[in-house]
Amino acid sequence: MAAPKAKGSMAATWEESCKYLYTPPVGKAADFAGKRMAWIPVPGDDGFAKIEILKQEGDDCQVNLVDTNEKRTVNINDCQPMNPPKFEMCVDMSLLSYLNEGGILHNLKQRYINNVIYTYSGLFCIAVNPYKRFPIYTDVVIANYRGKKRSELPPHVFSIADNAYSDMLQNRENQSILITGESGAGKTENTKKVIQYFASIGAVPQKEGEAKKMSVEDQVVMCNPVLEAYGNAKTVRNDNSSRFGKFIRVHFGKDAKLASADIEYYLLEKARLTYQNPEERNFHIFYQIFKGLPQDYQKNTLLLDTNPDNYKFLSNGDLHVPSQDDVELWKENEEAMVILNFTDEEKESILKLMSACMLFGNIDLKQNKRDEGCEIDNPVFIEKTAALLQIPAADFQKCLLKPRVKVGTEMVTKSQNSDQVYFACKALCKSIFERVFKWLINKCNAALDTKKPRQNFCGVLDIAGFEIFDFNTFEQLCINLTYVNDQSFCKDFIYNL
Repeated sequence: MAAPKAKGSMAATWEESCKYLYTPPVGKAADFAGKRMAWIPVPGDDGFAKIEILKQEGDDCQVNLVDTNEKRTVNINDCQPMNPPKFEMCVDMSLLSYLNEGGILHNLKQRYINNVIYTYSGLFCIAVNPYKRFPIYTDVVIANYRGKKRSELPPHVFSIADNAYSDMLQNRENQSILITGESGAGKTENTKKVIQYFASIGAVPQKEGEAKKMSVEDQVVMCNPVLEAYGNAKTVRNDNSSRFGKFIRVHFGKDAKLASADIEYYLLEKARLTYQNPEERNFHIFYQIFKGLPQDYQKNTLLLDTNPDNYKFLSNGDLHVPSQDDVELWKENEEAMVILNFTDEEKESILKLMSACMLFGNIDLKQNKRDEGCEIDNPVFIEKTAALLQIPAADFQKCLLKPRVKVGTEMVTKSQNSDQVYFACKALCKSIFERVFKWLINKCNAALDTKKPRQNFCGVLDIAGFEIFDFNTFEQLCINLTYVNDQSFCKDFIYNL
């Protein structure tokens, strides 16, 4: 399919993009006829090795590893048939003669080596994260994919977005795009590209002489620094992993133009607030506070001592992440909050609540020898926490150590041991943080709501990253369970279709 005519540098931009969209011509393949070629699983990063089956006796067969010329005897059930050379770097893997793990990984790897990161597999588009920027998301690329059938151009997330948009217009039904993958696979980045596409094709043309207004895409982009500061963290596989799921609705009016957008979140990983694995760290905002704010403000307003190592809820894992510039990210967060109409009072209140969450972890207790109750060992932290929460310190301490519970029709004072009080502090910390996060989402939605009439929407569901740790939190187990059910649904949907 020829590219749309473009002028000047636009043509060069499309030509440059094509290098990362089309695979190069496949060279002459080695003689395949008369040979039984296959894959066998091997340890290491490659996962599979290319073999030629020389001789088979029952379930045992003698094979030759092509790359090392090593002879082995393996079980025939471990061998996965290799696809003919004509399927090398196949655009749609559902067309492969043998749809097995070895063949799929080889096809993805060969395309990835040639800087082609998108591949179709039936109804799905698979993206392999290149961990670098490719020039395949420009305006001219959007123009090329606009209104095209999926078979007319190479695989791209823009094609998936355009199909959803076209189906919404044709069927007058809401559409949704599901983006899943393990942590670090590039889900959030592809979500941004889908929003970029919707914003571009649904943008309302500006009248001549009219002042430039911020688009829905720009507003969603402004939400990202805020949501990433309070909802993203370093994990073992990803230095900027989204620790919550989000569903973004891009609403269109009767004229198929953008009307507004809104964000819905779920499964915020609150357990990260009080515990992190050794190679991880807490949410970015806590470290941005120490790096981005003046020390006088930290001491006098937030009642902190300017060293994150001194806070138990922050020092479980890795405090310093080279790829995350906390100073620069703090500036972006501040700029975004100004654009999203956060007041100075609101910003200060949020920071005080974040400081209180940190101080909760430093409340020290000692067990009473006479009874099951406990006492505050160092009143400084509980006094600071109470001051930040704007509640009387004595009442706060009493509620933690000796809360009143309802027994029948009467209220009874109950003494709590140190473990119970620690649990209460952690629960309060998680509850406060989630309420702040929910308030931030509502604030962003208020900025995205243009009050224009809506007809239908295209939704983008960005599920938090799948990971398996030595110690898995409840939220991570819920995320993993979501993925298992998602994979089951996809398989049933494909086969029934």
